[in-house]
Amino acid sequence: MLRSIKQLYGDSLRASDGEIGHIKDFYFDDLNWAIRYVVVDTGTWLSGRLVLISPHVFTNFDLDGVCRGVNLTRKQIEKSPAFDSHQPISRQYEEDYYRYYGWPNYWQGDGLWGYCAFPILELTADARPEKPFGGEASPPKLADAHLRSTQALNGYHIQATDGEIGHVIDFIVDHETWAICHLVIETGHWFSGKEIIISPKYIERISYEESKVFVSLTKEVIKNAPEYHVRPWAFQDPSALASTF
Repeated sequence: MLRSIKQLYGDSLRASDGEIGHIKDFYFDDLNWAIRYVVVDTGTWLSGRLVLISPHVFTNFDLDGVCRGVNLTRKQIEKSPAFDSHQPISRQYEEDYYRYYGWPNYWQGDGLWGYCAFPILELTADARPEKPFGGEASPPKLADAHLRSTQALNGYHIQATDGEIGHVIDFIVDHETWAICHLVIETGHWFSGKEIIISPKYIERISYEESKVFVSLTKEVIKNAPEYHVRPWAFQDPSALASTF
């Protein structure tokens, strides 16, 4: 099932022993195009503190009209490593975060989620590494984590190979893998406000200095893409978008 990220902002979240706040933002990996964290505004519970929740612990991300659940207690979340939303998330912070929860690192292994294609905590025998996570055979990688905010990328202009055309207004994510499958683009005054979707495979780079997303498509190709219509429900069948980029 595919979901619109924009329609998830503001959704309430509940731990195993009580509510913890609402969804404020998502952090995605701009190398592999996967959502790595949900940013939660804890409101009055933790005096407005923002906390990160990994897709590993969501129990009903695919449902509508419910308070979404996570397999954590309020105390676990309260004691989790604090982060500064005004600063980039470092790999060192992620190391501390994953060590605190005792989870496998998603950046070690060949799968989208480390040794798996999905954000699960229990690995099959075939998927387990020869040595424990964090062992001497797998030293931590402290490179740039490449984590970006979906809220911050909203409004970035689309730079085609022959000029600018439209801006980002939403993301479509697979609820099982948490991979970003498409960016939703509004072409604006260029083509009467038409909305289309583009796969990340056409994205060459993102310029955070220029607030632009560079794609390997011409304006004419984008202009002729099938129109996308936002719906208040999730896409039940991913093949419904097969004819788009």
